Amino acid sequence: MNGAKIQVNKFSFYYGLSQALYDVSLDVKENTVIGIIGPSGCGKSTFLRSLNRMNDTISDTKTEGEIIIDNRSIYGKDTDVVEIRRKIGMVFQKSNPFPKSIFENVAYGLKINGIKDKNYIAQKVETSLKDTALFNEVKDRLNTNAFELSGGQQQRLCIARALAVEPEVILMDEPASALDPTATLKIEELIQKLKEKYTIIIVTHNMQQAARVSDFTAFFMLGKLMEYGETNKIFTNPSKKITEDYITGRFG
Repeated sequence: MNGAKIQVNKFSFYYGLSQALYDVSLDVKENTVIGIIGPSGCGKSTFLRSLNRMNDTISDTKTEGEIIIDNRSIYGKDTDVVEIRRKIGMVFQKSNPFPKSIFENVAYGLKINGIKDKNYIAQKVETSLKDTALFNEVKDRLNTNAFELSGGQQQRLCIARALAVEPEVILMDEPASALDPTATLKIEELIQKLKEKYTIIIVTHNMQQAARVSDFTAFFMLGKLMEYGETNKIFTNPSKKITEDYITGRFG
């Protein structure tokens, strides 16, 4: 796939002597949503965290192969990890707002990046909250504590916080697993809207969610990428029996 935003070439990952990923290769097009599915412990989150080097925070890890984003190897010796993480935002399974106001949560990344222009910060906060369809719900209480928001609102706030620093890729690790169906629907609608501006990779345990939100689906099993392709094909006509067995609920 020429012109890919992300290219993963024979990427392997180890926690100490334990190998978690085996020779994973896939390309990700810009402005698409990639769903990552597979049973618990299959390497989904390890793979996701490899894309912005979040696994670097764990001691005694090792990588082989390469991950290239915008034609630059992110595991190269001269790579600026801070820049990688600015470019590749992350939204976690459990919403994790800071114990600060709604405004300060969204402004946080801008301020630690050294931006001091108050008008610019205010504008970015508003834009990011609008992009997550949260602004109208919170515009009259931007100075209240973020913990006063509902679970679904907190998760959208965390997405707004990730958007404020203008990433190009957004990683989501089961962003709706702790939410009720109504809040989940809002997150799914948001993902569809955000892909106009961003490339999104989402880990999900929910087959229906993967089928609804993603353009391409990657099925992982025991640290190996078993199948990768257009979501419609993966769910209706997979190439491998093991993919079909998983999707139809025969195991996992």
